[in-house]
Amino acid sequence: MSEALPAPRGGLLSEAALLRLCLWFAALLLAVGLALPLATLLARAFLGADDEFVGLRHFAAYAATPALLVSAWNSTWTAALTTVIVVPIAFLFAYGLTRSRMPGRPAFRAVMLIPILAPSLLPALSLIYLFGNQGLLRVLMPEGASIYGAPGIVMAQVIHTFPHAAIILSVALGMADARLFEAAETLKAGRLRIFRDVTLPAARYGLVSATVVVFTLVVTDFGIPKVIGGQFPVLATDVYKQVIGQQNFSMGAVVALVLLLPALFSFLAERWAQRMQAGAISGRAVLYVAKPRLARDLPLFLLCLAVAAVLLGIVAMAAWGSLIRFWPYNMSLTLANYDFARFDSEGWGSLWTSVSMAGLAALLGTPVVFITAYLLERGAAGGAVSGFVRVAAIAPLAVPGLVLGLAYILFFNHPANPLGFLYGTLAILVLNCVVHFYTVAHLTAVTAIRQLDPEFEAVGASLRVPRRVTFGRVTVPISLPAILEIAVYLFVNAMTTVSAVVFLYGPGSKPASVAVVQMDEAGQIAAAAAMACVILGITASVKILQIGVVRLMTSRAGWRAGR
Repeated sequence: MSEALPAPRGGLLSEAALLRLCLWFAALLLAVGLALPLATLLARAFLGADDEFVGLRHFAAYAATPALLVSAWNSTWTAALTTVIVVPIAFLFAYGLTRSRMPGRPAFRAVMLIPILAPSLLPALSLIYLFGNQGLLRVLMPEGASIYGAPGIVMAQVIHTFPHAAIILSVALGMADARLFEAAETLKAGRLRIFRDVTLPAARYGLVSATVVVFTLVVTDFGIPKVIGGQFPVLATDVYKQVIGQQNFSMGAVVALVLLLPALFSFLAERWAQRMQAGAISGRAVLYVAKPRLARDLPLFLLCLAVAAVLLGIVAMAAWGSLIRFWPYNMSLTLANYDFARFDSEGWGSLWTSVSMAGLAALLGTPVVFITAYLLERGAAGGAVSGFVRVAAIAPLAVPGLVLGLAYILFFNHPANPLGFLYGTLAILVLNCVVHFYTVAHLTAVTAIRQLDPEFEAVGASLRVPRRVTFGRVTVPISLPAILEIAVYLFVNAMTTVSAVVFLYGPGSKPASVAVVQMDEAGQIAAAAAMACVILGITASVKILQIGVVRLMTSRAGWRAGR
């Protein structure tokens, strides 16, 4: 990190006082939005119904309840099976994108991102249309088998987690040093040996990252088990049952802490893998560019084509199902399923709630994230406050949305909390979304700021230009692509999340993703698919708009591209 630079004084506050004030605001936000709710959740696990201290009684009761242990085992083995399926397919897909000359690679990259833009519920709804009791391809299911339960969860999770693994592995494989391949070919090594001794070792940390990310996503996901899990219990649905069904907040806190453990372990493993991956390529590395080879490119093209067909087919199935009048008895097409007022008390209002929530999360969260990252990288170094903010900015990545949502219930509903009026409002949903997705946005901002030459601030200080002026006229304009990326990331994730907000909405503030769950529970699958498709349409439109704006900015700022 750069040294703190002397700053000119001026205005009502000095530059140093203004920096400290902004950092204190970020610390307050993360304390209220993360640290205090998690502390309340931890304390709740050791308290009884009347807030008396009961020690480890709830943990002993959890260990003595066979049904809860079954849920933990179910979460573990379905996550492990999904990981075993997803990572090899994602590796081959990423290998095709980065180490071949097959046609259509940009299109495959675009299709790969579709599951990220849709709620996790969408693939589950499509699988019900395909393999459910009245499914289009029900005859392909083995006799006596059902899509509801573990098979449906694993199939839907494979689709949901695939892009996350493929993106990580694309980055890992794209960082190859061409000199290693040239040396291996000079030594007459065969292609299989080059793959075993050069390609796989170079990508091993990416494989570790992809493995832990997929495993964590499956263990902590709530939407897919809720929609297609049937009577198959997992940890995420157990938390929901304990809190919403039984009003047993203490046992819910215990299950949430159990859910936190694999996420925390995966977080530490993923951080280690990222650090090792970053140090694997030296500054003198030469970018590897594959040469055309039909024996390699054709099989990879067919594999990518099959994966893309599955991803597009899942979306197409949900869109088609949303237009069917009454599946499977009346297959005529209609837009009646998009009249959400017939199926949900808030109708289209839940969608506008989601757009408002996601828009505010992007509008308010983006400047907070970027300014905080700037203060940590270019502001005053050291100190307890900046140390707390650094840790709190990374910590949300290890906290599942369901755990954070339960922590918010316990914290904001506490009788002694003066912020209790926020519960059930749009404001708490926005705060929850910003905090839940804070870490990736923070890392994006830090990466962008570290790419800027510290000489900008040094020149500004030498000219007696206030730092806030340098920040507004130099740092922000140069970092606009990254700022836009942060805003879109917050918007898309706030639109599609279920687990983070399912505990927190109130009358008039129900998000669309939660409405999808409730319509599916009521047996209105077509309406649920319609709502999920509308969410996908909005997020995809925003993403396309972002790509267009970034290209326009890049074309106008030719000096940044070295022209």
